[in-house]
Amino acid sequence: MTDLAAPPRHPGGHPGGHPHGAHPHSAPSRRNLDFDSAPFIAIWETTQACDLACQHCRAMAQPLRNPGELTTDEAKAMMRRLREFGPIVFVFSGGDCFKRPDIVELVEYGAKLGMRMGITPATTSLATKELLQHLKDVGLTRLAISLDGSNADIHDEFRRVNGSFDHGLRILREAQEVGLSTQVNTVIRKANIDDMDAMTELMTTLGVVFWEVFFLVPMGRAKADDVASAEEFESVFHQLYDLSKTSPFDIKATAAPQYSRVVMQRKRAEVRAGADEDVHEVMTRGMHYSQSDGIGRARNVNDGDGFIFISHTGDVYPSGFLPVKAGNIRDDDIIEIYRNAPVFKQLRDRTLLKGKCGLCGYRDACGGSRARAYAMTGDYLAEEPFCAHEVTRRVPSRGSR
Repeated sequence: MTDLAAPPRHPGGHPGGHPHGAHPHSAPSRRNLDFDSAPFIAIWETTQACDLACQHCRAMAQPLRNPGELTTDEAKAMMRRLREFGPIVFVFSGGDCFKRPDIVELVEYGAKLGMRMGITPATTSLATKELLQHLKDVGLTRLAISLDGSNADIHDEFRRVNGSFDHGLRILREAQEVGLSTQVNTVIRKANIDDMDAMTELMTTLGVVFWEVFFLVPMGRAKADDVASAEEFESVFHQLYDLSKTSPFDIKATAAPQYSRVVMQRKRAEVRAGADEDVHEVMTRGMHYSQSDGIGRARNVNDGDGFIFISHTGDVYPSGFLPVKAGNIRDDDIIEIYRNAPVFKQLRDRTLLKGKCGLCGYRDACGGSRARAYAMTGDYLAEEPFCAHEVTRRVPSRGSR
């Protein structure tokens, strides 16, 4: 997944979910984090090995592990260096992170360092209740699983393995039984747009604290024809905002920062109708759900802007969906990469954005998906190609954020 709790200015803590013993609501505000200095979230692709064969797989996953993967000691050294950014959110992703025999050891190590720990395993039989209990015991805060349809027919067809949907429901249930906070990730694509009503109904029954709705980026196994239209994106954004009014969980749109613009537009309309709303706030009322386990949320995270991704072999990217390599942790310092690599610095300067993204009055709150711009045009500073917004209020092409 792009971020377990995201990315925000786009997944540790100790058992019980309150990092450093503090209640999450007593933590400092994350409204104005300095993303030039540190990311909010780091995702490590622990391995590309996986027993699923998902149609959209960014990693082009395969059954066997790569012998060039980071070793246990290399992973620990990386985590120690990342911890110098602060108590960031650190997410074990994949492939399937449960393909690594050292996964419990590494989760425990990261939790002891004081990072907020999340994990996103594949929905297979490897995710046993015993393993979930071990992860909870050593300090895992939140577990996220993928559900890409409201029923097995839709989900399993997408994941290309029968039984994956049932495993997902089982893993959620068993994770909650051992006391883990849980999250669902859903990929929105052309093939499941018509399932959104049923999917939102299912979500309200699952007991999760967070629903991360990912809008497909055409890279890896995903193709441009798989992506829903800009108008369909817009329709889902409004559906998510309506749901956020009553849902018992927080909602985030990943690889679709346009949702922030829709939230602000909807709040502005509500103020005109007499509501008391902060029209500049891109978060919705459900944010306290994602704060409840200590993972929290931030604002305006985008590829390379509050976000860093490390591959299974140590390559460093602005995100898992923007394959512009900025270095490798075996040769380069990850703090130096994040702060000073040209691609990261450019992505954090939204005055460099081109086309309507560079002129849009919502540029700072949104910025468009840099990964999707790159996938469609080869230019990560190009305008978001799947945005239905017509720019009327413009900002200068160069200036301060």
